[in-house]
Amino acid sequence: SVFQMYLELFYLLFCFITCLFCILLNSCRRPTNFPPGPNWLPFVGNTPLLKKLSRKLGGQHNAFSYLAKKYNSDVVGLKLGSQLFVVVNSESLIKQVFSRSEFQARPDNFFIRLRSMGQRKGITMTDGPLWQEQRSFALHHLRDLGFGKLVMEDLILEELKNMLAKLGAGGEVVWNQILAPSVLNVLWTLATGSAFQSDDVRLTSLLRLMEQRSRAFDMAGGVLSQLPWLRHVAPDFSGFTLIQNLNNQLSQLLQDTIDEHKKTLQEGVDRDYIDVFLHQMSVTNGEPTTFTEDQLIMVCLDFFIAGSQTTSNTLNFALTNMILHPDICKKAQLEIDHVLGSRKISSMADKNRLPYTEAVLLESQRFQHVVPISGPRRVVSDTKLDDFHIPEGTTVLINVRDVHHNTEKWGDPELFRPERFLDSSGKFCPQELYLFSCGKRRCLGESLAKNFILLFFASILRNYTMSPSPGKPIPT
Repeated sequence: SVFQMYLELFYLLFCFITCLFCILLNSCRRPTNFPPGPNWLPFVGNTPLLKKLSRKLGGQHNAFSYLAKKYNSDVVGLKLGSQLFVVVNSESLIKQVFSRSEFQARPDNFFIRLRSMGQRKGITMTDGPLWQEQRSFALHHLRDLGFGKLVMEDLILEELKNMLAKLGAGGEVVWNQILAPSVLNVLWTLATGSAFQSDDVRLTSLLRLMEQRSRAFDMAGGVLSQLPWLRHVAPDFSGFTLIQNLNNQLSQLLQDTIDEHKKTLQEGVDRDYIDVFLHQMSVTNGEPTTFTEDQLIMVCLDFFIAGSQTTSNTLNFALTNMILHPDICKKAQLEIDHVLGSRKISSMADKNRLPYTEAVLLESQRFQHVVPISGPRRVVSDTKLDDFHIPEGTTVLINVRDVHHNTEKWGDPELFRPERFLDSSGKFCPQELYLFSCGKRRCLGESLAKNFILLFFASILRNYTMSPSPGKPIPT
């Protein structure tokens, strides 16, 4: 009957609405004893709130600091899209995250795989046996290729000489345009055995791709991590099209370089990291292995992503601070002039004789952050942090900026004061900063970055004095 038909339709509609209500209710429910934080919306979680706060406060790190204060907790719980997130804001808890085994994995989601050309490859964003084997292999063979030795210093000094030659008698410069090619060239030489010429279109292309790519990612994964279905309905708006295009161009550039190496590969001769990796690929005898061309492309890309823009931006901040604090700049220059004497270029042998210069660099890195949020971690099993329950699969973000600007530790964190890294006799006295992470996931390129920054910074201050461009605002 008609009545029976309507009754069945009503029943189906009632079941559908009830199920939908239960799904919505469940998606808004916080796990038991989860860290405090804002209530979240169905499906999108706290994504709209975080984007709004980040725009208003000037970055995700400031949004996280604001939430930590609002909820009076060093651990803040969020839901971004369908994923649970925890943000850690205190030094003692950060040390736990860096050291405890349950926090050593990386997130595995659509966005992370998109970063790795659709796969879980490379070193930076992998974990488990692949990460252990590839990290160990990279550490061992990069040392053989001169990582942390005089060979690496020679590479840096060669780029430094080229940069100083370009600067000549001085003039108006945009530091990132000068520094970024030099950093990338050192990394490219370690990976491929040859340096770009300044007019090489590949260098220009690689720099442009790396810059665009860095803008498309954030440590929380961006909208594509939280709402991956957006790539189907709004591929341009979500950034999916851009990232795909960048991936394809970067992959092709590195593939062309690998193909060139294959043509000239000689048994027993390792010119660079690509040679070392290709030789390792040749001894697998068809057995399952992590040593593949896709993996090699992603490892090289990890080198460039982790090292290029972070290092050049750190130097850019340090040099900008010398414009903002001319008295500190003058003090560093007097020390450098005294140690270098008639030399125009510094060397690593000068390092222990430049305590004030090192203090300036460390203070600059504490004061301004190239990476204010450390790389995301994935919880591999249910655990507790600060007595809060952290479910398996939760992504943990580390707000390094909050620790480096903690009033209790630093006293006057908003003041640029290099003397905080010197003892009463003027000797360099470093305090722990979390610039390169800690523990098993400590950055592979730490020694390269530190050496590059010191040599370039000291040599630039030895040869030049910086001031704002006439008629332009002082950088902040």
